[in-house]
Amino acid sequence: MTQIDTSVPHSARIWNHWLGGKDNYPVDEEAGDAYAAVFPGIVTIARSSRAFLGRSIGYLVREAGVRQFLDVGTGLPTVDNTHEVAQRLAPESRVVYVDNDPLVLTHARALLTSTPEGATAYEDLSLYEPERVLEAAAGTLDLSRPTALILSGILGHVADHGKACELVGRLLAGLSSGSYLCVNDGSRGTDPDYEAAQDGYNETGAVPYFLRPVDRIEAYFEGLEMVEPGVVSVPLWRPEPGAPATPIGQHGGLGRKP
Repeated sequence: MTQIDTSVPHSARIWNHWLGGKDNYPVDEEAGDAYAAVFPGIVTIARSSRAFLGRSIGYLVREAGVRQFLDVGTGLPTVDNTHEVAQRLAPESRVVYVDNDPLVLTHARALLTSTPEGATAYEDLSLYEPERVLEAAAGTLDLSRPTALILSGILGHVADHGKACELVGRLLAGLSSGSYLCVNDGSRGTDPDYEAAQDGYNETGAVPYFLRPVDRIEAYFEGLEMVEPGVVSVPLWRPEPGAPATPIGQHGGLGRKP
């Protein structure tokens, strides 16, 4: 297993710090705090992304009737992980998490709790090996039935947009008609301060994350039937009544495979 390097900031651990988690190291806290000093809105982006995930899973369970979830690029466990949200609404939900970060692996037990009626599993695999991901997921999920593919904050780590689209397509190819794609990622065109902060972070030598124009995020959903309101800034996607709905540099959406 790859060793955990505690000398270099890591994006998953920094994200965990912004979400208020404890699974990070001083180097991650320092990098996260430095980033937030330049762009305080990053904490809002992290938490808005998490809230979008919860609302989209709520839609999938309540309105689309989905009971299977494949969460690739899981990141560190925090609050309201995919299985917690899904099984709270439908205890029979089955969830497979996929990540190849050694720190996530050490905390995978937090992702493997489940209701008696449902199931959760963790697979130590990479987004870059979609066929292996699908093969492993089939040990827990019935891929002949609709499954929600969740890619939350992961596609920005794929430097080449064409490659990112290819990986999404290969994962979706293994899922049945009626399955869904849920994506949310950092975007360009809404917040220049965010863009400047992220570009500066990418030059530090830490694992880079690339913000993309909204039309490139929309491209991940090519050929899918979009759930209203389409790809929008995540606070604007089916917000809870009374919740702030100010656009931020994080866009997401939900699409159905015909």
